[in-house]
Amino acid sequence: MSKKRHQKKSDGKSQAQTAGRRMYVHVAILVILTVGVFGGMALLISHSRQTGAQSTATPAAKEPIARLEGKAEFESLKGRWLRPDGGYVLEIREIDPSGKMVAAYFNPRLINISRAEASQVGAMTKVFIELWDKNYPGSTYTLTYDPQSDQLKGTYFQAALQQTFEVEFIRMK
Repeated sequence: MSKKRHQKKSDGKSQAQTAGRRMYVHVAILVILTVGVFGGMALLISHSRQTGAQSTATPAAKEPIARLEGKAEFESLKGRWLRPDGGYVLEIREIDPSGKMVAAYFNPRLINISRAEASQVGAMTKVFIELWDKNYPGSTYTLTYDPQSDQLKGTYFQAALQQTFEVEFIRMK
């Protein structure tokens, strides 16, 4: 076999070996990235469960909200609220003057709340709760306080089902 033919043959093997190595490198990088993403998600979920359902909420970006300067308007929201159609309980423990709430949600076990806030929109007192836990990835309550009936009324967006339901909470005594 001439030197030229021998070189061409060995070049073909070299290209195939290089392509094979590249494939293994790409697969290894993909595996490392996947493990990193899932590891990061696991740490985030673990941290959110360790912090419980307490939230130092940030303002909702979807609607303009005029924040209250005083805390008195939010005092009527504090307490335990029952959703009669399922036995779900929303407990509003604290509300600071900016509307950030410390709240807990039970079904019947504690479900993590990622965001909880109260706001004043015109004459209406609003409550926004975002859940972030197993079976509740981004489900939200958007509620309005009705002082005449002493109820929280509004909608529940069930993120896993992508459905919205009309709901109300009554004060537990």
